[in-house]
Amino acid sequence: MNILAAVLLFGFIVLVHEFGHFLLAKCSGIGVVEFSVGMGPRIFSVEKGETRYSIKALPFGGSCMMVGEDSENPDPKAFNNKPVLSRIAVIAAGPVFNFILAFLFAMLIVAQIGHDAPVLTGVMEKSPAEEAGLQAGDRITRINGRHITAYRDIMLYTFSHPGQEMKVSFTRPAQEGTAGSDGATSGFVTLTPRFSEEYQSYMMGVQFGGYQRIHGIGQLIRYSAYEVKYCVTSTIDSLGMLFRHQIRADEAVTGPVGIVNMVCETVQESRQISARAVVLTLANWVLLLSSSLGIMNLLPIPALDGGRLVFLLIELVRGKPVDPEKEGMVHMAGMAVLMALMMLVLFNDIRNLM
Repeated sequence: MNILAAVLLFGFIVLVHEFGHFLLAKCSGIGVVEFSVGMGPRIFSVEKGETRYSIKALPFGGSCMMVGEDSENPDPKAFNNKPVLSRIAVIAAGPVFNFILAFLFAMLIVAQIGHDAPVLTGVMEKSPAEEAGLQAGDRITRINGRHITAYRDIMLYTFSHPGQEMKVSFTRPAQEGTAGSDGATSGFVTLTPRFSEEYQSYMMGVQFGGYQRIHGIGQLIRYSAYEVKYCVTSTIDSLGMLFRHQIRADEAVTGPVGIVNMVCETVQESRQISARAVVLTLANWVLLLSSSLGIMNLLPIPALDGGRLVFLLIELVRGKPVDPEKEGMVHMAGMAVLMALMMLVLFNDIRNLM
């Protein structure tokens, strides 16, 4: 049952992504040859108008095949015959719909459990935070210029920038620093997290008291946006750590099999708590995976949405498209590399399960 739920969850996220492409294509007058959920052979399909709607055997993927998408076609409904801004909108719609989906599920989560405000409830003795002068009650607002909106942002920055000196800006309900408009005072300190043998990570030495309830639709929208921002930032930071060789590839990248396994494990754990915990666990996975899928697809990698957007932006600037044959070769090479990486990730997922 848990495996089925995980597979359906993953398929749902991909479906929303492809539906974004599909909807904008239809709105732009672009013909859609096939809209499919899954990969591999068809197990069910139905034709309606010009479009075939299909469900395929492997639930890890999907596609929205448009008329004239990869070749010249005189049909006025062909993708490449539409204005460049329309084509940009169609390609960008997939990731945008993923962010919208993530935001909607973030609203569900925040409405239920609140928000982890970056307010310190304690400072450990002889820690970098205490030595720098931070106190309980301080609200962290920035670290090295990065805007901090949640306590997890502090942990994420410390984890992704191990041992790095940090300029920490804060507000404090006291008479130190420069008076702010709300009566609080503001200031900053400089500190360097130290490695903890007990926790095997770099730590500032601060404590956090829990989640705060939100009040009103305005706070719900704002803190839900913060949740999506956190997921996007954590994805980007993980990629940065990978390229800086701070983490191994198998720690930064997980394939569908590994994701399904992790979803199953967390759902099983939450079932021992309550049905509400299961719902919130699944909602959190949708938030995380949909945000990650959105940002990964925007990377300027050939064959991904981001790679195609690069060529469309070049066309927008130049006023004429890149040679279709050359663009096709680039995307084909990118697809070959992606397929090889997918096989490597799949192998790694299966190895980790053994």
